[in-house]
Amino acid sequence: MTVSVSCHPDPCAPVLGLLSPCLSMSVSKPPRPHSHFLPHPQPPNPSAHLSLPSGGSSLPASPSPSPTPSPSPVKISMQEHFAINVCPGPILPIPQISDFFPRFHDFPCPPATAQQRDKQAQRDAGKDRQRDAEDEPELVDSDDDETYLGTLEFSLLFDQENNCLHCTVHRAKGLKAMDSNGLADPYVKLHLLPGASKANKLRTKTLKNTLNPVWNETLVYHGITAADMTTKTLRLCVCDMDRLGRNEFIGEVRVALKKLHEGETKRYNMGLERQAQNREAHNAVVEPGTLVAEEERGRILVSLLYNQEKSSLFVGIIRCAHLAAMDSNGYSDPFVKIVLQPDVGKKSKYKTSVKKKTLNPEFNEEFVYEVPHDQLAKKTLEISVWDYDLGMSNDFIGGVELGINAKGQRLKHWFECLKYTGKRVECWHTLTQQGQPSSD
Repeated sequence: MTVSVSCHPDPCAPVLGLLSPCLSMSVSKPPRPHSHFLPHPQPPNPSAHLSLPSGGSSLPASPSPSPTPSPSPVKISMQEHFAINVCPGPILPIPQISDFFPRFHDFPCPPATAQQRDKQAQRDAGKDRQRDAEDEPELVDSDDDETYLGTLEFSLLFDQENNCLHCTVHRAKGLKAMDSNGLADPYVKLHLLPGASKANKLRTKTLKNTLNPVWNETLVYHGITAADMTTKTLRLCVCDMDRLGRNEFIGEVRVALKKLHEGETKRYNMGLERQAQNREAHNAVVEPGTLVAEEERGRILVSLLYNQEKSSLFVGIIRCAHLAAMDSNGYSDPFVKIVLQPDVGKKSKYKTSVKKKTLNPEFNEEFVYEVPHDQLAKKTLEISVWDYDLGMSNDFIGGVELGINAKGQRLKHWFECLKYTGKRVECWHTLTQQGQPSSD
């Protein structure tokens, strides 16, 4: 009877040598686990079996081999353990945080090899090129802010007979891009300096998605006298319209009106500036302080006509310009009151319609007073401009008195009305605080 014993390598394996010589012992390696990639298990190696001859004679027992010392266990770090399980293949060191920040090693760094030095030099060169590329647009943009904002073409004409200043905005070229699409939505805004900005503000229409807009639009300032042309400065601002936020300023130009002659159309082609300084305009604000205070209240254009056949005085309220803002929104709701003094009843009081939210209202309304010509010299025409407030007392903006007791341009206007009967005489008058009537 033959017994075959198969066991795993074990320190107790030498004990098997003490078995009876009549027994036949076979020692083999443990079978290889079955794999799906191997169709049949490979046969065991015959040389791995040890056979003992059978017989009655006993053989001397071979001396027991000395036990082989077991190898010391291999110590594997936790990082290598994870590297083995997750990334099969050659074990690579896991990057440490110091590898990303080489300047902050807690321990001395080993000297870099030639290959590592080459890679580091390439990375440094790439960073330098990237830094140079980032710096270049900033220099161009800074230069663009100061120099390349664009140009503006416009023309000016002063009509002294009608007291009008005509400003025709033709076009702009090479404007700075203000929107994310590389374009802009430009418009031009005009101001007369010195003076309240909203009172004398005019603006063109807005053109969409262009850096070379063409407006060809004429804006008119009414009530401009020859004296204004010597002290006023026209400011033209180019802005970008933004529906979702505040409009953006692109650039501006300023023109002193004293250089413009009456009846002469002068064309300008000026480069836009970030902030155009004009010392002459600044001095004009400081020196004639009282005139500026009167100007801020506004002006009114009045026409007078006396008809001999009807024995009536026709008073026309044509328009107002540059009125003072009385409401919180920066505008007013103006209307005009007319009273012929001495007061002879309700027939001597008239009132125009109310114009909403404007500082340059146009009325074009006419009122009639039946009064003999010989009594007209004793009368005084009081004209006052008010801001309408619903449910509250109206705010007084300014007034003017025309009569025999007036002075300057007011007296001249009244005198021409009495002298040239049947002729309509128009004249601009500056509104003052002193023109306020005694009662609302």
